[in-house]
Amino acid sequence: MKLTIAWIGKTKNPAIQSLTDEYLKRLKQYSEVEGVAVRDEAVLLKLCGRDGRGTRRWLVLLDSRGKQLSSEELAAFLRNHRERNPAPLMLAVGAADGFSEDLRAKADLVLSLGKMTLAHELARVVLLEQMYRAFTILKGHPYHLGH
Repeated sequence: MKLTIAWIGKTKNPAIQSLTDEYLKRLKQYSEVEGVAVRDEAVLLKLCGRDGRGTRRWLVLLDSRGKQLSSEELAAFLRNHRERNPAPLMLAVGAADGFSEDLRAKADLVLSLGKMTLAHELARVVLLEQMYRAFTILKGHPYHLGH
């Protein structure tokens, strides 16, 4: 499965960048993955093929008003996507003020990391860790059992 984790804006905190790099590295043992910083929603739409050009990616937006999944449910979502949908998967974290209504309406899924509000850069790290956890669940790796 081809996987893109995208975020709007530049990373300001070196610790966040370090964690982002670490989890992207870990994910590469389970999936073809890339991390991409984009300038704005228009670039994000273009990157996921919503402008009618290029490869159309299945778009999952992270938003506090989205659907909440357990780690096991996220793993099941990834397994089902891999088995049933040939489109590459893109998960995106918005800027500090979130995503526009227009972009949320264009998403294939809007996903929430929980009811608590997280700083957008921290949300990216939590998303990456949960993606890594989901893949370890699918592979039966003991990482998830340590909780």
